[in-house]
Formats: sequence, structure tokens, C-alpha cells
Amino acid sequence: MSVKEARVPDIGGFADIPVIEILVAVGDRVKVDQGLVTLESDKATMEVPAPYTGIVRELKVKLGDTVAEGSVVALIEQEGGLTVEETAEPEPEPVAAAPVPAAPAPEATPAAPAPATSAPAPAASTPAATQSPPVSFDSARVDPAKVAYASPAVRLFARELGVDLDKLAGTGRNGRILKEDVQRFVKSALAGGGTVPVVSAGGGLNLLPWPKVDFARFGEVETQPLSRIKKISGANLARNWAMIPHVTQFEQADITEMEAFRKRLGEENKEVKITPLVFMIKAAVAALQAFPTFNASLDDSGENLVLKKYFHIGIAVDTPDGLVVPVIRDCERKGLLQLAGELAEISKKARDKKLGPAEMSGGCFSISSLGGIGGTAFTPIVNAPEVAILGVSRSSMQPVWNGKEFTPRLMLPLSLSYDHRVIDGALAARFAAFYARQLSDIRRLLL
Repeated sequence: MSVKEARVPDIGGFADIPVIEILVAVGDRVKVDQGLVTLESDKATMEVPAPYTGIVRELKVKLGDTVAEGSVVALIEQEGGLTVEETAEPEPEPVAAAPVPAAPAPEATPAAPAPATSAPAPAASTPAATQSPPVSFDSARVDPAKVAYASPAVRLFARELGVDLDKLAGTGRNGRILKEDVQRFVKSALAGGGTVPVVSAGGGLNLLPWPKVDFARFGEVETQPLSRIKKISGANLARNWAMIPHVTQFEQADITEMEAFRKRLGEENKEVKITPLVFMIKAAVAALQAFPTFNASLDDSGENLVLKKYFHIGIAVDTPDGLVVPVIRDCERKGLLQLAGELAEISKKARDKKLGPAEMSGGCFSISSLGGIGGTAFTPIVNAPEVAILGVSRSSMQPVWNGKEFTPRLMLPLSLSYDHRVIDGALAARFAAFYARQLSDIRRLLL
């Protein structure tokens, strides 16, 4: 038996990824693909798997350490098991994606509007407090060039201590604020007898405080912590909703012929499940090629538009822990059957928590489909730095006038949300109409 290194796999070129959880101890026996440590990037969390079956002889990292691709996390004494590369797992049975709108991670999330909440009961306030307007939006607090540079874990740590990260100078790479910076700041403030600058109750936007309610007063309750994915995607969604002026264009596509062809294609290719989503991906590519502004992103300054020459489509996938948005790359080079296979595989990986950051980054345009659940329309939140996202609801048979009579047609509701800084209403309407035509006559996808 020999001692071998367990290293961080490909994580999409990210560096300085913090270790937030140690899953094994020295002396533990591990199996191939068993998680050793958990990493957390700004987009997602992932486990570093054991490449060998054996016994953990030494841990090379500790909580709070930062790693990159190739970093050694543990030494494992191999004891006859196969490596990850040598282990050939059977092809997973394709499953249909059942995405829901978000966010962003992550990489596509779907996004649903925040639920309405009842207004808090009026509370006594000082005269000075009533003189200010109820909502004062400070755009500087959500400007990417001015927002403090810190990981979600450090932001959570700072919130727990009530520290305003805008007051800190980061000592990490590129000025990133580390957990140690927060601790040092608090110690300095306490030692000097001063007070720690705290984040305002409105989350830095000078909004009304979040209502504090003792829900147990009204009946039995149960408290459940949010999953890590929901915490990360929630922060991204809040930023996107606050910073991007959203507009949603609604359209309907006649998919009667598309569905008939899809069913015939499925009967001829029973080894892979062909869902309507693969046709939507191909139609999205055609629309992005026809309207390049949609296949773009604003740069960090917000003054330049970066037009992309590749076509990577993010697909929102519902998982037990929350929404993730894996990305299928180079969709313009792939046919329906290949896309169907990749969609099934990446959806399964999402639900099995095996997606890496590299599989959730680089998207150009996202699709969030609720067709398998229901609904007639919704407003998905744009997954920054993308400039548009397509929401898909459940199709239904409707009477459509053909010039002579009403005929039953299968109509698909589409909801296109877009960044109004980049896309105006007329362009969005043309994009949505073009997209609907692609689905209505799939022969156009060959043009």
C-alpha cells in the first residue's frame, strides 16, 4: 500500500476558494468519491472527493484555508480501491430537468418575485425618525465597483457580528476581505473603546427594518435553517433585483408541430429522453445569433458591452437543497440528441450535488422552465452578468383563428425578462416573437 495525494480537481479556474468544512479526520477509512472537504466559491459549494479508497493519514488543510485547482488537501494510504479515473460508473438513466426559476447561483437561477408580506405593526418612533422618507435607495451601496469584496462566508460572519464591510480594508488577494480582517477590526474597535460600524437594518439601502415577529405567539411553529445554496443564491438574487432594471415581455409559441415531432423522435430514440427543453435550447441559440445584444454582458465599469461569440445556455434545475443553474456549452455545435443526453446528465449531477463551479459558470443566456409544474406566466430574475432570461410555463390547448375557423393548437407561454439598460422594449418584443417562430416551425432551426 502506498500513500498518495488527494488534490482539488478542476474548479473552473477559480483561486483562493475557502475551505468551510472538514468532512473526515486522520485515521478515517474513505471510499472513492467520498467527500473530504467542502469548498465555497461566490457561485456554489462543492466537495473535494477522495480519488482513492484507503485511510486518511494526514490532512493538509484546515478550516479557513484557501485552495485552488491542484492543491493537496489530504494524504491517503491506498488500500486496493480503484481511483476515480479507474472507476467506470454506468451511464445514469436520463431524467428530465424540472427547473424552477431563480437565480443565480448557480449559472442559472430561476427567479420568482418575492412574496408579499404584511406590513409591520406601527411602532413608536422619535420625531426625527419620522422626518426621513420611508425608503431611500442609495445606488452606491449596490454598485459592483464600490461593494466590499468578500466571500459569502465572510459576509455572513460580518453580519453575525454586525460589522459593515464597507469600513474594512481587505488584506487578501486583490483586496478581498478575509475573516481575519473582520476579527482584527472588531478587536481593534473593542480595544479602543469605540463602536463597531454596523450594517443598517435595511441591508444597507436605508429601507424599513425587517419586521421582528414572535410567530410562536400565534400558534405552533418550526424553524428550519436555509440550505447553503439558498443562502448564496438569495444574496445573488437580491443584488440582481436591486441593480438590474427588470422588464418582462410575454409571448406565446404554437408548439403543436414541435410536440408531434418530439414524440416521434422519442419513439425512434428510446435510449435518451427528449424533452421540450432541448428544442428551446436550439431556439435560444438561433435567437441569440439573430440578436447579438442578448448574447452580451456589461463589463465591470458598466460603460461597455461585451459581445460573446460562443453560445453557452444555463438551465435552472430544481434540487432538494435549492435552485442551481448548470451551463451546457457550445450549444450551437450540438444536435437535439446530444443536447438531450447532456441535459439529462447535468440535471442528475445537480441533484446529486456533484456540480463543480466550472459547470455553473460562463453562461450567456438562461432558461427557467416551470412547464412540468404549471402556471401561465411569471417574472424570472436576470442571472447577472447575463442580460436576459427566458421563463417557460405550462403549455395548453387553445382555440386559434386560422383565417377561416378556430382550430385547437398547443400554445406555450413564454416570459422574457431583460436588463433595460442594455435592451429596449422593441428589441425584446422582436426577440420574443422570433423565438416563438422558431418553436412554431422547427424547420427554421435548420436555417
